[in-house]
Amino acid sequence: MSRGARLSLLLVTVLVLGGVAVGATLHAAGRAARKERPQAGGPAVASGAVRLDDPQRSLFRTMAWGPHRDEITAVPAGRLTGPRTASGVRCLRFHAAAGTGLCLQAVHGALRDTYRAVILDKALRPLRHYDLAGTPTRARVSPSGRTVAWTVFVSGDSYAGTAFSTRTSVVDTRGRHLDANLETYALTVDGRPVHAADVNVWGVTFADDTHFYATAATAGKTYLVRGNRTTRTLRALHPNVECPSLSPDGSRLAYKKRVKGADPNAPWRLYVLDLRTLRERATGEHRNVDDQAVWRDDHTLVYSLPGDFGSDLWTVPADGTGAPHRLVTAALAPVFPR
Repeated sequence: MSRGARLSLLLVTVLVLGGVAVGATLHAAGRAARKERPQAGGPAVASGAVRLDDPQRSLFRTMAWGPHRDEITAVPAGRLTGPRTASGVRCLRFHAAAGTGLCLQAVHGALRDTYRAVILDKALRPLRHYDLAGTPTRARVSPSGRTVAWTVFVSGDSYAGTAFSTRTSVVDTRGRHLDANLETYALTVDGRPVHAADVNVWGVTFADDTHFYATAATAGKTYLVRGNRTTRTLRALHPNVECPSLSPDGSRLAYKKRVKGADPNAPWRLYVLDLRTLRERATGEHRNVDDQAVWRDDHTLVYSLPGDFGSDLWTVPADGTGAPHRLVTAALAPVFPR
């Protein structure tokens, strides 16, 4: 090939690649602009006052396209499909209890996004914030509201594979003591201490301000662990448990479990464990659930599945009976009044 032909080919290649890049940029910008416009048939959302201590309201992050997308919204507790009141507070992950909120947010920069955890008061006003080491994935507040926990990915972006690392932090909202990384706690499995560089801890659910449950992973296996903030210990109780969620009465844990024969990219099914007997039961939800479920009450689980707007909330009985049904569209991270 002559020098002129090579230069012509190079020029054509540059023009084609430039066109592809411009097209991709315009497509992304167009999609972002569409998300700022309310979608026909979507839920009604309007600005208003939202509080964490209103017993007549349930909260969630609205996923509906429009100017309020990703804001924490309130709906009547008995009518989750009713009109949504948007708070103006945007969160990637959210949880609340006893008038304390935890909002994991993106901070958009000129070159890259960073993330922070924001502790909110009962009127959703920020009290303080903490810089995060990675992408937010889980958030929980203790029943008293005095302790919060969050998990971020510090490498990788999915629990499905093995190439990820997490960091889980716990904060006392009154004394402001920060346990920056639960991997520094002493882990025991089958009564033996584990000292390994591959330990990961994620998905805290609180029993009280001192005791909690979480997932710990090491040597390719995951375990339900019971944690103690006073003794700084993690004790394995049961294998193959991820993202546990404690029932309001403290007797059971809902969690996602890897099942044999499932797609490696969609390996989880929703189970419930009796903490007294350590017997587990599959729920009636047979699809892949990659979420930390929430207990609406002592008998009912709520969790997210992909939907037209990004995520819908579904529900299923916790005792293994019944069939799942969609609870509300275009929603994520629900909080129910107690």
